[in-house]
Amino acid sequence: MIHTVWPYLAVMLLAAGIFSMLERRTGWKLFSVFPPIVLVYLSVTALAVVGLWRVTPAIQAAQTLLIAQLIPALLFLLMVNCDLRAIFALGPRVLAVFACTTISLSTGFVVTYFVFRHWLPAGDGWQPLAALSGSWVGGTANLVAVKQAIGMSDNNLALALLTDAICYSMWVAILFSTARLAPAFNRFTRARSSADLVVAQPPATGPVTADTVLLWLGMALLAAAGSAWLAALLPTSDMVSATTWKIIIATIAGLAVAHTPLARFPGASRISGALLIFVVAVMASQSNFSGIATAPLYLLCGACIIAIHALIMLLAARLFHFDLYLCGISSLAHIGGVAASPILAATYSPLLVPVAVLLALLGYILGTGLGLLMATVLSSMAPA
Repeated sequence: MIHTVWPYLAVMLLAAGIFSMLERRTGWKLFSVFPPIVLVYLSVTALAVVGLWRVTPAIQAAQTLLIAQLIPALLFLLMVNCDLRAIFALGPRVLAVFACTTISLSTGFVVTYFVFRHWLPAGDGWQPLAALSGSWVGGTANLVAVKQAIGMSDNNLALALLTDAICYSMWVAILFSTARLAPAFNRFTRARSSADLVVAQPPATGPVTADTVLLWLGMALLAAAGSAWLAALLPTSDMVSATTWKIIIATIAGLAVAHTPLARFPGASRISGALLIFVVAVMASQSNFSGIATAPLYLLCGACIIAIHALIMLLAARLFHFDLYLCGISSLAHIGGVAASPILAATYSPLLVPVAVLLALLGYILGTGLGLLMATVLSSMAPA
């Protein structure tokens, strides 16, 4: 049994890296249903349950410090790749599709929770859905940020991640299978295909080197420390804590750096990906499988949210003359993020890949804020 910090950290790093390595080297179909980040969470949770380490005061202090400092650093690095000028250059038609997607998913969350709230766990049953809403606008990093901001338990994080992984896999399969229906869909919505939409590719920034890794880590940790200092000076309330302010400030700092020459330095996206999966591993080490029996109910909620989203998007496409390609890319940019949406876009038309990337990055920018807004709405609807 592990009692000290350094062996514990070694296990977290090994667990965070092994599944991503296996996915890259083996291509097992398992990873198409359960992404590496979900398998990391489940495996580390299982190791915690069997007692591989004992949560001593030193290990508990390390867990608290790592989560508190690395989440703002992670969000800072994610935002560095988000160029708002390139996103707004997409034009009103593409941004309108994105807005309709966001509204349809938000409506799905509110309606679904209203229907199922009396069957979900009392008290904090809304929290996994609120965190999931952050992921289904942005990505897993937004889910983790919302979780931290609203004080959601690590056990509920497992429910949110499982719902995210399984419902996302189902929706990806549907979107890929409907590509051949594009001509009929476009006739129904009286839309022209977006396959001729051209967006400039972002410039290459060169290879990642040791010095850029160290510089980005230093800037990210400095941004986290600065965010904590500023957050302590700002007013708080029941819904806006010092942690919430810290996350918001780190996000704004990253967006500011994205519009400076520093954004051309390589490495930020690689480091943020590694930090994300490491943070999830540390969170998993604090949790157990209690409450997992409610997972099927949350999976049903996830399926209902996607069904409501699909219906509203169909109506919006008919009303505003959106084509299937843009609707599919925008939907997967929300639910799948920057890793999945370019793959779908490439099957439609290679010219749409930059559109998918930019929409997914816009989701990263908005995901945490919309997740916190959804937390406010859902908590106000919770049964007394």
